[in-house]
Amino acid sequence: MKTPTEVLAEGPSVHEGWISVLEVAVREVFELMLGCRLTAPEGSSEEPLDITAMVGLAGQLCGVMSIQCSTKSSTVMASKMLGLEPEQIDAEMCDAFGEICNMVAGNFKNKIAGLGEGCMLSVPTVITGNNYSLHSLTDTPVLEVRLQFERGPLVISLQIHN
Repeated sequence: MKTPTEVLAEGPSVHEGWISVLEVAVREVFELMLGCRLTAPEGSSEEPLDITAMVGLAGQLCGVMSIQCSTKSSTVMASKMLGLEPEQIDAEMCDAFGEICNMVAGNFKNKIAGLGEGCMLSVPTVITGNNYSLHSLTDTPVLEVRLQFERGPLVISLQIHN
């Protein structure tokens, strides 16, 4: 079996197989921690992607994992995670949304053989608003999964640096 470093050295086409692993990791976290199933996107949505959670990966796999959705969706996620009504969610929303991204990143790296112990995660960062540009030192195509949460769009991205 190849190490993650050997797999990364083979080139970006190998990473395309990780898209399905990323999708499984996301679905598992949402089912286990939020008690809900994500669905395939149904057309375009009017909801803005105005909140982003990011977690850095370092070690045998270097990059950034991010989750984007609407503030409304992230509030519902936080309410499900914390067992509160959405109206009761305030400052906890960013912490809960960042933790969801952290759990997805952890679940993903543990699904790649040999990567669990060889890759560390950063503390989550949450950005509110949608008027920003992210410039990452990635040198492979971005792996992206688009799903739907409670009728709102959810975009999960993994940017890898070899």
